Amino acid sequence: MITFTTAGESHGKGLVVILEGMPAGLPLVPDDIDHQLRRRMAGYGRGARMKIEDDGVEVLSGVRAGETIGSPIALLIRNRDWENWKDIMAAEPDPPGAPPRQRRLTRPRPGHADLVGTLKYDREDARDVLERASARETAARVAAAGVCRILLQSFGVEIGSHVLSLGPIRAPNVTEVPVPLNEVADQSPVRCLDRATSDAMVAAIDEAKRRGDTLGGVAEVVARGVVVGLGSHVAWHSRLDARLAQAVMSIPAVKGVEIGSGFAVAGMAGSEAHDEIAPGGDPRTGMVSRHTNRAGGLEGGMTTGEPLVVRAAMKPISTLMRPLESVSLDTGETASAQSERSDVTAVPAMGVIAEAMIAMVLAQAMTEKFGGDSLRDMRRSYDAYVSRLEHRWDA
Repeated sequence: MITFTTAGESHGKGLVVILEGMPAGLPLVPDDIDHQLRRRMAGYGRGARMKIEDDGVEVLSGVRAGETIGSPIALLIRNRDWENWKDIMAAEPDPPGAPPRQRRLTRPRPGHADLVGTLKYDREDARDVLERASARETAARVAAAGVCRILLQSFGVEIGSHVLSLGPIRAPNVTEVPVPLNEVADQSPVRCLDRATSDAMVAAIDEAKRRGDTLGGVAEVVARGVVVGLGSHVAWHSRLDARLAQAVMSIPAVKGVEIGSGFAVAGMAGSEAHDEIAPGGDPRTGMVSRHTNRAGGLEGGMTTGEPLVVRAAMKPISTLMRPLESVSLDTGETASAQSERSDVTAVPAMGVIAEAMIAMVLAQAMTEKFGGDSLRDMRRSYDAYVSRLEHRWDA
């Protein structure tokens, strides 16, 4: 099974990710991963940090001559901002009598991990918490998922996202999502498919910035070409919808996940809520088709072969230039929360990160079902499965 682990702090030397379980023989060059990292850094409303960094990966292990070799893949993303934070973030202990390090965070921000993490880990400076809790860590996830995306692409899976709402601005319903989705969505500064709505979202971001405020929103991820039968109904922890929800909810500031029509089906009658089945279709769907896709490509914890549709709701970022009320960690008395360099909104980037987490879960499910130490072995197993689906009713 594919697994990954990340390490690193927001203003440390860099971020490291170790990805295990990738089959040997997968074509891989760093540029494929760097492209996804650049997409994560984009989006109107991002802060000054994105002007400092120039994210790219160094492959430390697991790849030789442009192909994976079956061993753990280690990737490094260096933080260019480290040069400005050496004295603050250095691992070495301070000499006796040295003054406290600068940039201490003693007035925790409501909505962030600052206060709870400081209490849990018995720290005096919330920077020990915020540096790891920062969404900067998601760059390592996007890098790991960049490898997973290449694996999925080799089996015809295309993953993209677009922004449905940002603050009070909502895009009109899209009757048909373009393919490839990202080629269209990435043309918008806020990754919205509707031009007029995109302009309105940009204006809302400018107004929020003027007020010293932040904005949240909703992004939708669509994965096409996913074969029927990934995941399982037999145990709670193997249900793919549950695994997808957990993965997307792990993204900082995401507070809600919806699959398919999600909450809307709660108000429908059963005759309206479910996707009727008809004969005829693609081998990857089991040679059947659906009139609708309200289930979002998942039934009983398993993929149906229809497009996988997952939406993520992100709250406004916790760092405000007009700080909320808090307490001082030094005195316990009322104080205004500290302000840190941050974004006005990161909803467009969150969509890219949600793509990454969904790619990771789908790649895990693919290797679970089709196994194989090499891509060729995995391909043989996949082709045999699809062939069985195609010829199920031949007799």
